Amino acid sequence: MEDKDADFLKRLLETFKTEAAEHIAAISSGLIELEEAAPNMQAPIIERVFRESHSMKGAARAVNLSTIETLCQSFEDVLSALKRKQVPPEGEIMDLLHRSVNILGALISSVGEKGKFPERAGIRDLLRDFEGSMKRAAPAPAASQSGYEAHLKAPGTPLTPAGTVRVSKRRLDSVLLQTEGLLSAKQSVSQRAAELREIMAMTGSFKKDLAKILPGIPDEFSRLHDSLLNFEKALEADRRSLAGMVDGLMDDVKTISMLPFSSILDLMPKVVRDLAHDQGKEAAFSVSGAEIEIDRRILDEIREPLIHLLRNSIDHGIEKRRERLAGKKDPVGSVRIDIAQKEGKTVEVAVSDDGAGIDLGKVCDSALRLGVLSREDAGKANEQKLLSLMFRSGVTTSPIITDISGRGLGLAIVQEKVEKLGGAVFCEPAGAAGAAFRILLPLTLATFRGVLVRAAGQLFIVPLMGLDRTVRVKRDDIRTVENRETVIIDGQTVPLLPLRQVLEIPVAEKAPGTKFLQAAVLGAAGRRIAFGVDEVLHEQEVLVKDMGEQLVRVRNVLGAAVLGSGRVVTILNVADLLKSALKIAPATPAPAETEGAPAARKSVLVVEDSITARALLKNILEAAGYDVKTAVDGIDAFTMLKTEQFDLAVSDVDMPRMNGLDLTAKVRADQRLSGLPVVLVTALESREDRERGIDVGANAYIVKSSFDQSNLLEVIRRLI
Repeated sequence: MEDKDADFLKRLLETFKTEAAEHIAAISSGLIELEEAAPNMQAPIIERVFRESHSMKGAARAVNLSTIETLCQSFEDVLSALKRKQVPPEGEIMDLLHRSVNILGALISSVGEKGKFPERAGIRDLLRDFEGSMKRAAPAPAASQSGYEAHLKAPGTPLTPAGTVRVSKRRLDSVLLQTEGLLSAKQSVSQRAAELREIMAMTGSFKKDLAKILPGIPDEFSRLHDSLLNFEKALEADRRSLAGMVDGLMDDVKTISMLPFSSILDLMPKVVRDLAHDQGKEAAFSVSGAEIEIDRRILDEIREPLIHLLRNSIDHGIEKRRERLAGKKDPVGSVRIDIAQKEGKTVEVAVSDDGAGIDLGKVCDSALRLGVLSREDAGKANEQKLLSLMFRSGVTTSPIITDISGRGLGLAIVQEKVEKLGGAVFCEPAGAAGAAFRILLPLTLATFRGVLVRAAGQLFIVPLMGLDRTVRVKRDDIRTVENRETVIIDGQTVPLLPLRQVLEIPVAEKAPGTKFLQAAVLGAAGRRIAFGVDEVLHEQEVLVKDMGEQLVRVRNVLGAAVLGSGRVVTILNVADLLKSALKIAPATPAPAETEGAPAARKSVLVVEDSITARALLKNILEAAGYDVKTAVDGIDAFTMLKTEQFDLAVSDVDMPRMNGLDLTAKVRADQRLSGLPVVLVTALESREDRERGIDVGANAYIVKSSFDQSNLLEVIRRLI
């Protein structure tokens, strides 16, 4: 009985989380709309947000989630004051409402998950702020007098719109996977039909040869031939019937699993608003093409990359009001997401802004410091090459590492997620007019069309989305440029590499040469490379099978597919192939380290007035292999820096005699110490405090409330 009760409660909580997530999305959208609405249009928006909050409060009460219920009640109190025009929907009040939505979202996400619960101190602070805001306004009537409670408890209130049903994602995915599995059955029947046609051709030819030898064909052979002919016709009819049913069923199921982009964009205006507000900036968010539908599984995966790109636009792109006014720009920055369906089954998502643009010089400097670009290559690198470096882990143009940015991981995560979906991402700068990141995605995740090729005796499938074309070139037309074979395509020189070499497939002996060579030309982000193959066979629809938990990520491989013959073939990852091909190109080797010389231990100075925090930081750094010395304040630290050699300093900000900001400023002003990396670890987490850290020249700013020792060690490794 207890197990049944536990299962029922689990299902009930999952239902609540689904419903509450919809309320949160509606509330967030309503608050953004409220801030932008004219005064005479605000009342219906407030009413709508109030209704959503009230419904969520009732749902929370039904499953005994008292914290969420209490927070919703306080939220309603403020909305009541807004309805009665006791407070204006602006400034502190709107910041408070947005903050409460963030905490509500975190609370809802944590429901039913052990060990995952937002900090209760933050909830207490929010409730205290709610109370303070209501004291500054006239007392509002209790929400229970509004009539919504009665509406919520009224019998017969539908939980979902008429004509719709709720189906769990797990069950929908199960139906979709089983339906997609029918594609293999359809291909198998097509393969059997093709084999039977070959048999009929052979028997027909044999029948003609037999007629030349014998005066009369035996009746048994004629009956056998006629039976095979009837069987071929019946099989072909069954093939067409099965193909029609499978295609129709797959189209219907795919339609069910398709959702408009708007389903993941509801919270994006709030993301932009919160990020801009946190950094003292102003930004307007707009979307076009949100009605375009795409596989829900792709939407689930692309949400995080889009948030990374929006964060990138706000943090690195949009300037503050005074800078935009000085540049004769609109004081409010613009951030856009434009979605368009391209030829075939491809969707393009562009995230753009009208900010300061991309400083390629900073990108180059960061890549040089990280060691992913040599001085020689930097002198020859074109714009596209430098832009591609932004997607390398660790490359960043941020002047300081904070909890928001500066680690150079955001764009690397975007690229990894997009390429895992079989897509591609690239950047288009627009000078001082901003930048745009373009993502190409397949329309559906499970099935797509690809070209079957043979290389080194093995079969591979190249997705059409990354295939520019297939070509047949004369071997005499192949030219060598900078020690690499190339071919001319559309008047452009394109590198040519054997696919087997890129895939590192050993070949026992060299195949006999032919006059012509076949190649698949792959392209992304304006870059094209031709991959030589033994044979280009044909185009077909394939069903993607993942490689299992043991092979989550395999270089150059997107997945696998089963052909109609039952043979398993590898589906190639176009983005990985292009990267692997570039690695084969001649490159300037990095200078070798002196053999036999042990690496010197790095020396770190910890500056902290708290003895407990000082001991903690010292133990963490020594355990990571650093030589550590400590100082009790800025004056003590600066004296040690002038007399001893250190590779990096980690300092608190709020200290007696000389604080961390003044210490950093003195370090930057000293000719000998000016290049010393300084990491500020502090409890001061406001935007103004971070900006002060940037102004004095700190390399990183880590807030103690979100302190994690792995985070600190990662920052230090990046700096030294």
